[in-house]
Amino acid sequence: MKSIILGFLLLFAISSCTSKNKSTIHGLWSLHIMEVRDTNTGQWDEWRQGMDGYLLYDNQDNVALHLTPKHYADTLVKYRNFTDTMSLQKMQHISMNYNYMGKYNLDKKNKIVSHLRLSHSNPNDWGVTVERRYYFSGDTLIITPVEKKNASLRLKWLKH
Repeated sequence: MKSIILGFLLLFAISSCTSKNKSTIHGLWSLHIMEVRDTNTGQWDEWRQGMDGYLLYDNQDNVALHLTPKHYADTLVKYRNFTDTMSLQKMQHISMNYNYMGKYNLDKKNKIVSHLRLSHSNPNDWGVTVERRYYFSGDTLIITPVEKKNASLRLKWLKH
């Protein structure tokens, strides 16, 4: 009888830990899909023929995001290193990257995560704080911008 009770307690403890891990924002996430909502139909469509990317939340309130067009890494345009002179074509290709690093804060009650962008691929966004609504659907983290300018976007992330 003791072994049955211990077994149930162990099973309960494992399931509790598993469900907590699934609903935490911490970790490395890979972009499953980035969508935009059509304002006329309300339908969600893939944004700009698809994007790839990663989102990282660590347990010390650091956030990092990197987005690129799908198949960005498969390009035939190759680069030597950062200090080499580049053609206009290569510079335009590199400018398709969207990335930033910063600090984040969770408002668990309202399901909002704030990102203070300490650096950004666009210098105009350095020091800017943005807010994102977040929720979980199974193992998927879904994030939508709070600001009206980007409110029609939805990003779905899978734990990497």
